[in-house]
Amino acid sequence: MDWVLLLKQFLSFKIFIPIVPIFVAIDVLGILPIFISLTMEMEITARKRVVRQSVLTAFLIGIGFLAAGKSVFTLLGVSVSDFKIAGGILLFILSVVDFIFPDRTRTFPKETLGVMPIGIPLIVGPAVLTLLLLTVDAYGYFSTIVCLILNLLIVWFVFSQSRRIMQLLGEGGSKGIAKVASLLLAAFAVMMIRTGLTEWAGLYLRN
Repeated sequence: MDWVLLLKQFLSFKIFIPIVPIFVAIDVLGILPIFISLTMEMEITARKRVVRQSVLTAFLIGIGFLAAGKSVFTLLGVSVSDFKIAGGILLFILSVVDFIFPDRTRTFPKETLGVMPIGIPLIVGPAVLTLLLLTVDAYGYFSTIVCLILNLLIVWFVFSQSRRIMQLLGEGGSKGIAKVASLLLAAFAVMMIRTGLTEWAGLYLRN
């Protein structure tokens, strides 16, 4: 590793260039209503645990994907398009159940809530994972990892303040956001499935 080059990039702030596209891909403000809807009936301690669990999961998945993403996908014969479709289906099922039977999703195992669906695929989903691979090719591992960590710190801060946001909204506002979040989650899931199918169809037609 060329430490002199890294130092020059750091001093010129070039090392932080990937922070913006990663921030847009994570879209923490967009997934905040979904986080609130899934954790609004939790106690403070439980919510803090979910926040830590989700951020840690997102970090480990991101780092693991950077280390072995391409190799694992090639070995299993899985494409990013397949990953998008599978993740979209899981999210769509969750959103439909949440919209029709909200009490049932409120009993979603709290021990794993931060892992799935918050850690993955909400915080770190197919779009973020794909972007990480592209960022590594353009800016290198060090810059990509630094910007990923900074964005996850932003996620941690925003999620940690969700209780204050809930207090401002009140019970009625929280329930309203929960319903809107379910629709947003369903739309996001359909978008993932659609883009995955479109990419898959394009690859199939080219072959």
